[in-house]
Amino acid sequence: MPSKRRSSKRPYGQPHQDLDVERLAGSVGARREIGPRGEEYKVAVPRPSDRTYLCPGCSQEIDGATQHLVAWPADGLFGADAAAATRRHWHTHCWNTYGRTRG
Repeated sequence: MPSKRRSSKRPYGQPHQDLDVERLAGSVGARREIGPRGEEYKVAVPRPSDRTYLCPGCSQEIDGATQHLVAWPADGLFGADAAAATRRHWHTHCWNTYGRTRG
């Protein structure tokens, strides 16, 4: 059975659209936060979409229309573009509690 996601791919022969790091970081109001393992991350609230994402904290789906967070390393070893390409969508609760211990 063919995947439903095929229709979302770019047309054959069309160039890949470059990731605009400045737009990603600036227009969505990204802020810097300390992540679950002590690294610095940029965190933003994305606009609603019709896509579905997988939360790395709980491995459950996030409906794009549900308010959630997007996080990516603030400083990547291979630069800002590579760091932004590793961004992940998190449930707000999962981001706030993942890997953090209560003391």
